[in-house]
Amino acid sequence: MHMTKKMKLSQLSNMLQDLDVESMEGVTIEGDIELNITGGGGLDPALAYALGHEISHVSLHMANIARMLGFPAEQLLASAFGMAEAGQPRALQASPKIQELLASKFEVAKIENWKSQIQEVTLGATSGDGGSRKSTITIGGENALPYYFDAGMPHRNHVTLDVFDMPISMAKAVKANYEDVINDPAEWAKKAVRDFNADMVTIHLISTDPLIKDTPAKEAAKVVEDVLQAVDVPIVIGGSGNPEKDPEVLAKAAEVAEGERVLLASASLNLDYERIAKAAVDYGHVVLSWTQLEINAQKELNRKLMKQCNVPRESIVVDPTTAALGYGLDYAYSNMERIRLAGLMGDDELTFPMSSGTTNAWGAREAWMVSSPLSQDSDWGPREYRGPIWEIITGLTLSLAGNDLFMMMHPTSVQVLKEVTQTLYGAIESEEIDISNWIGAEV
Repeated sequence: MHMTKKMKLSQLSNMLQDLDVESMEGVTIEGDIELNITGGGGLDPALAYALGHEISHVSLHMANIARMLGFPAEQLLASAFGMAEAGQPRALQASPKIQELLASKFEVAKIENWKSQIQEVTLGATSGDGGSRKSTITIGGENALPYYFDAGMPHRNHVTLDVFDMPISMAKAVKANYEDVINDPAEWAKKAVRDFNADMVTIHLISTDPLIKDTPAKEAAKVVEDVLQAVDVPIVIGGSGNPEKDPEVLAKAAEVAEGERVLLASASLNLDYERIAKAAVDYGHVVLSWTQLEINAQKELNRKLMKQCNVPRESIVVDPTTAALGYGLDYAYSNMERIRLAGLMGDDELTFPMSSGTTNAWGAREAWMVSSPLSQDSDWGPREYRGPIWEIITGLTLSLAGNDLFMMMHPTSVQVLKEVTQTLYGAIESEEIDISNWIGAEV
């Protein structure tokens, strides 16, 4: 028997039910179902919903016909959608309209294990404190990791710009900013504060290295006096890194800077840290406790400074060493974060503010080389941008680990890092951004 008839799926389903058909043999049902949808991604949501509703009903009718033809459509639907109690696929049931949203409040609970406060350390001394600085800087004092909602940072991050007592080899992108003052440490320091908004200045007495100029400690101390007269911000005094010469140089520098509460950089386990610590105590300064990416060494040095050398807790800042982006930044971050977490959880040998030698980012070849030494490598892009970006990312990453003080070189890096960290801290009001259309938003 061959019959051609045009009918709706619902009519075919009803006809088979009315005839009480249990099975059919030699029956062929042929037909086409064509859906013509236009509009692409701009389809009106209401129209799209209506089309979806109609397609769902087509699917339901087809399933009913398949069931009458002996196919276990219920099992297929159950496995694909899950069956509702009424026997219809849940996907085809009408969803109830939302009347109202549940009231909810976003909260950040204080971590119960964070019971200790990081030590506050003040750098610099005003005339009222026996010094000559216009203002002081205080770091530390945190009760949580940085930028937490419910545990505000008592003090913002600060930046100290590097100054050297002699011209040194620097990346072109850095040197261009200091060529006019590179032979005068006092003018260099003045420019760092006046033009580049440095919170502090670090004077590195590298000429004292016996392998460079072997400048006597007394002459180096004169440079420190010149810098103190040139600027009115707190300063950091660094040696050359020579373990034999640095204790002598830093002790003499501490003497001429008496009362100014400078940061002596630095005491470490591989030199005469006792001499440096004694100078800090005798002349009222702060000690930078420097170790090389090893938390247990940091604990040991801090313990010796406090117990053996009688350095007050409020006169210690730690420097766990900064490995730059691409050269161990992940390890530097992990080490700093472990130190900060241990301090917050009560390890009194680690409850100190931290300093980062962010300048180390310029040691990465990607920061200063013209291009990759590998011929098959991709283009690195202009180095006048790469260098600052390397320093910025290194600093911002370590700020999230809890770092308080950044030693830096490039003015643009300083500007960006200060703006980002102070915005997170709340000192700079950011422009309100409408996030209702977040996919296409431009920030």
